[in-house]
Amino acid sequence: MPTRGYRGREVPPSWEEWNEALHKAGRRVLEAAADFVAARHPQPEVDALLAEGDPVWVLREQSRDATAVVLGSRHLDRTQELFGSVSVALPLMAHTHCPLVVVPEPEHIVQDPAYFVVGVDGSPHSAAAVDVAFEEAALHGAELRALLVRESGPLRIFDEHGPQQEARGLLSEIVAGRRDRFPEVDLRHELVVGHPVQVLTDASAHALGLVVGTRGRGGFTGMLLGSVSRGVLHHARCPVIAVPSSG
Repeated sequence: MPTRGYRGREVPPSWEEWNEALHKAGRRVLEAAADFVAARHPQPEVDALLAEGDPVWVLREQSRDATAVVLGSRHLDRTQELFGSVSVALPLMAHTHCPLVVVPEPEHIVQDPAYFVVGVDGSPHSAAAVDVAFEEAALHGAELRALLVRESGPLRIFDEHGPQQEARGLLSEIVAGRRDRFPEVDLRHELVVGHPVQVLTDASAHALGLVVGTRGRGGFTGMLLGSVSRGVLHHARCPVIAVPSSG
């Protein structure tokens, strides 16, 4: 809601009238959203809330007791991201207390059999992301692809065996316990060389969802740094599930 200092000439003379007009518009949006959900999915109970405040702060507070926060998003270029107010996903990703699901525009074709993709790097954020990925795959009866990405470089051609063995061992270690908890999930884990954002974007082209941690541990396996999570939000063509370490 605009403050008094930002009211222009087009604003009604009475602040109370302006305030009521905004609330009426908000209630109309909420009623339309609730009706849409009820028509498509009648089972869940819908609770609508008209909140005042900064969207990031409000959603962060709502996330304290939530299973997930879900936002719609269109792909933004850097100008829109820096100077526009159309997206709260990026700042919210750093502060949410539960997984953040960002759903792009509906132009996505899911492959059969359905699958999820999860990026791993051994960090606590990555471990939380793997847990959520297994849960989502089991819930949807989908396969799961766990990817660890190594960025290629001119100096790495002289010593490939050691890093590859370390990476494969890390992958096996990460998924070992989860396979016992979710035996119904068909798991594939892969070591891929390339840029993390590009690899994850390509791998998730026809996925049900791409699961990433919000930060990583750095180093050659540090694929889940904020820049990578930020990058996949821009480029992924499927829903992105960003998971904090506490998620």
